[in-house]
This record gives sequence, structure tokens and C-alpha cells, in this order.
Amino acid sequence: MAPRRLRRSLCAKLLLCLCLGVSAAPYCVAGSLLHKEAPEFVRTDLKHRKLDLHAYRGKIVLLDFWATWCAPCLLEMPRFAAWQSQYGSRGLQIIGISMDDDPALARRVFNKLKLNYPVAMGDEKLGQLYGGVLGLPLTFLIDGQGRVQGQFQGETGLSVIEAQFKTLLRP
Repeated sequence: MAPRRLRRSLCAKLLLCLCLGVSAAPYCVAGSLLHKEAPEFVRTDLKHRKLDLHAYRGKIVLLDFWATWCAPCLLEMPRFAAWQSQYGSRGLQIIGISMDDDPALARRVFNKLKLNYPVAMGDEKLGQLYGGVLGLPLTFLIDGQGRVQGQFQGETGLSVIEAQFKTLLRP
């Protein structure tokens, strides 16, 4: 195959993977924040409370970017709620960031799934802070010092995520 056609083919495949939220390497995404300080943000959550990432220092934060139209996202969220109940007393805090344009859609899913963790609305600016949200779900594991210890792009085995955050939790 000619170099130009090969390059086009590779670009097309990469674009398709990004659109589908698929990643060949679930642990890293473009513009990786791995082992860097997580960008700080303050938002209002769906219950109209202040959500300040810095306030969760000392906890292990699983920061999940999702949307109501993302099927893998909707499958993960009940498990995240279970983890919040199971591991919250050991220092885990799940935070959801809906990338939907309409807060009413996110609120409907929040209520339907009976989520027990805060969810705030995201936007392009917040997405850019986290390296650009090019596919969903996109989940970051942040340690108690505010450093990103894991990045999971697209459908990732939940047992992989759980095993990684359990190594950081208090006994």
C-alpha cells in the first residue's frame, strides 16, 4: 500500500476508534495526565451543592466523564454507586461529570439510577483541562494527594478499575 493511502487508512481507523470511544490502550489517552496533578475545578452538582475537587484531597477520587447517550457509561454507573457504598468509608469518592448539553437529561439518569455520588455538568472547557474528552466514558483515578494514578478511556473492565483503586484505599 502506498504511504499516503496507508496514512489515510490509519487516520480513518483512529478517528473511528475515537468516535466509538474505543482505545487500544485503556490506561492512557492523548495528552495523558498520568502521574500529574489533576486539574482543579469547582462546579455546582445536580443537587445544587458546590462541588470542589480540591475539597476531596485525602480521598481516592474516581472522576467519571459520561453522557446519557453513552451505553457503556450507563452500564458502569450502577457499579460506581455500589463502589461508593462499599468503599466510601475507606476513602473512595466517586464524582460524575455529565457531558450532556441539557442538565435535565443528566438529572433524569441521576434519579433513575439512584446515584449516591455527586454529579455535575461538564463542558468543553472542563474537558480540555482533562486532555480533551474525545470518547466516553473517560475515567480518572486520583490519589489522596491529587495526582492522577489511572486513566481509562472507553469501555474498560470494571475489575481492572476496581483493582487499581483498591491498592490506594485505606485498610
